[in-house]
Amino acid sequence: MSIISTILHATSLIASLPQTATNGLSLLGTLSAPTLQPFLTGTNVILTDGFPWGDATTSNTNPYYDAPNNTVYHTKDFYITRGFIAPDGVNKSVLLINGQFPGPTLEANWGDMFNITVHNQITGPEEGTALHWHGLLQTDTPWFDGVPSVQQCPIPPGQSLTYTFKADLYGTSWYHSHYSAQYAGGLFGPMIIHGPSNVPYDIDLGPILLSDYYHTEYFKLVEEVMTPGAGPPASDNNLINGKMDFDCSIPTAGNCTSNAGLSTFRFQTGKTHRLRLINAGAEGIQRFTIDNHTMTVIANDFVPVEPYQTNVVTLGIGQRTDVLVKATSSSTSKVWMRSDISGNCSVTTPGQNHALAVIYYPNADTTSVPQTTAQLYNDAHCGNDALSVTVPTYRFTPPAHPATTKEIDITFAINQTGFGLFQMNNQTFRADYNQDLLLLANEGNTSYPYDPEWNVYNFGFNTSIRLVVRNFFPASHPMHLHGHNFWVLSEGPGDWNQTIVNPRNPQRRDVQIIQPSAGFNSDPSHLVIEFNADNPGVWPFHCHIAWHVSAGLYINVLERPDLIRHRHIPEVVNQTCNAWNSYTARNIVDEIDSGL
Repeated sequence: MSIISTILHATSLIASLPQTATNGLSLLGTLSAPTLQPFLTGTNVILTDGFPWGDATTSNTNPYYDAPNNTVYHTKDFYITRGFIAPDGVNKSVLLINGQFPGPTLEANWGDMFNITVHNQITGPEEGTALHWHGLLQTDTPWFDGVPSVQQCPIPPGQSLTYTFKADLYGTSWYHSHYSAQYAGGLFGPMIIHGPSNVPYDIDLGPILLSDYYHTEYFKLVEEVMTPGAGPPASDNNLINGKMDFDCSIPTAGNCTSNAGLSTFRFQTGKTHRLRLINAGAEGIQRFTIDNHTMTVIANDFVPVEPYQTNVVTLGIGQRTDVLVKATSSSTSKVWMRSDISGNCSVTTPGQNHALAVIYYPNADTTSVPQTTAQLYNDAHCGNDALSVTVPTYRFTPPAHPATTKEIDITFAINQTGFGLFQMNNQTFRADYNQDLLLLANEGNTSYPYDPEWNVYNFGFNTSIRLVVRNFFPASHPMHLHGHNFWVLSEGPGDWNQTIVNPRNPQRRDVQIIQPSAGFNSDPSHLVIEFNADNPGVWPFHCHIAWHVSAGLYINVLERPDLIRHRHIPEVVNQTCNAWNSYTARNIVDEIDSGL
């Protein structure tokens, strides 16, 4: 009997392990987890027209140029350590932030400031680290985007770095390590920025993180990925807010406790609930459903969209979707929340790709087992919802004729030592942790003829950029651009036919799935994106599958180097590089993958 059948046929759902054993100090996935308020309040919060963002709405305010400038700072300390927890009953070593898995929830109002000091206390063994604040533009602070070798050097063991940056967009996102595949070892958490809403709702249930899960420590997985002839590892399980059960009868289960416990949520009868879905995994495309309920999509990534209904939400790694769900069942009802790693589009262990959580109505027995039936969906399509239905609420038209267009081909090749690596325009990527590309550009050094593996594309004075990406690999890639929400002009099988979907107001987001090719080096798929070059910096553009970026599926967009020369980079960035250089002069860093 599969683990799903075991759960569905159980007589009760009383967990065998306490929350501290499965998730440390985190409350996510429990009925004690707080719901979120429409915005944060406090002595320094100034309300105009009843909101911290005044009269701004999702349709009347350009979110990229008209963000509020608040004087509220959210100061946090993040202590990164190793620890043992059992999210699905299998006890293993993980990386924790403040003793929590997932990491602490960050909250701010649109226009507030974050002031987050990251303390690297990783030992046994030591590692560098760096945190990326996914989806934020970092317009005024490109040096705090958090990518080692690009905007900073890694934070060395025993050292700290304070990231100070603006909550410059609003909606649902997350933060995660950008040091190798470290976030697959536990270094991630949700980030919620309150702002205008395009559709009214009653209750904000907060973040719901969906994540494939591996029982092997992340560095060993990277070693496996970077072995000649190896493919990507299969995930061992799938989690909702860091929780799920596992079949402890499997010989490889190790130190395993059955019935570890599922995540639980509360619906209020007749109320409309906001769910903030985040794919925080390493590889798997997620299919999210709720039995007996229809969802209304109101945002994709940091972009509010015209509402549309669906029974299933598809999320690639790094993507977020906000949905509204009306609680239409009786007050004693309980229903299954489900998320499946796509069996067709991802690499997973059969039978362990399904995650379950329970939604209890107000008067339901919170130990009882739902008897509801799963929604049906089509798992054949390895891409996102059609661009024709994902229409942003704020109308924003891209330039009809971008200043420059660059074609980029994604291929896979075996190098001379037998390693399989991804290439973008025939060049794979490898980071140099001891160099900071943004610091180099600030000094006027923007040409790296002896370091082609840095994959830097210098777009010079161009004011708008179009990327035409072709995928010649028979798997999908969730492509993420830092520093921007890009327009998605077209995506799909075959070459681009020059057609733009919804040309006056195309979908915008920061991660978009490019579909698989028809086969190795056969007919490609395509993804066409465009963005204004209005954010001087060095911005990664990469696949967000951890194992793919480990194998080099990554470029750097060097944007307006002429303006980077005039930026004043805080001394702490240079100090971090000095500290890292000092550490690596005494210690060998085993960078066996791309580094990011």
